[in-house]
Amino acid sequence: MKPGHMHLPADCRAVSDVLARIGDKWSVLVVSRLGDGPLRFSELRRSIGGISQRMLTLTLRGLERDGLITRTVFPTIPPRVDYALTPLGRDLLNPVSALGAWAIRNQPKIARARERFDENCAASGKSPPKSPPKSAPGHRAVQTDLVQAARRT
Repeated sequence: MKPGHMHLPADCRAVSDVLARIGDKWSVLVVSRLGDGPLRFSELRRSIGGISQRMLTLTLRGLERDGLITRTVFPTIPPRVDYALTPLGRDLLNPVSALGAWAIRNQPKIARARERFDENCAASGKSPPKSPPKSAPGHRAVQTDLVQAARRT
């Protein structure tokens, strides 16, 4: 290991903890959706295909706990609750957008690499690893949001 690349176990755990929050597809989607401005719970849920009410609630609570979004309750009848990005959450849009741009730019290369790998596995009688199905709930929404985030930069 190069001296400039030594990591302490505590640093690795801290990075893993943060990546666990911001790396899941629902958090990326929520942050991307809120990049255009505050939204209500129902607006978020409608705009994110395939997310359950419970999963959206858990995702929002986690993002709020991590300081990435704010939850503002307005004293109206019925109560109105808006979710918005904090400055930290807004700062997260840049790497999310960069990741989206990278994914779009490199998707054909990754597809070709997978095909070559799978062909080599088949030739040697091995089974290739399974990729997540493209029709998985939220897959298309994640792809669309990453494209939109990449175009915002």
